[in-house]
Amino acid sequence: MRATVTIDVELCKGCLLCIPVCPPRVLEMSETVNRKGYRYPLLLDGCTGWELCAKVCPDFCFEVFRAPLQKEHTS
Repeated sequence: MRATVTIDVELCKGCLLCIPVCPPRVLEMSETVNRKGYRYPLLLDGCTGWELCAKVCPDFCFEVFRAPLQKEHTS
């Protein structure tokens, strides 16, 4: 399943909880900081939509979007 995540970097407080729970390991912390002075997660390619990042985030920074499943057509 293809998915993507949006991250509101300005809400992030840099807690790092999202990084280890991501099964495909597509999150890493930025070197730069947001307006609050916190490093924030960056999304790399390969998100599969597990939603664990969104579930563990205390600041509600994540939104997960999945591509709709395509039905097989049988003849």
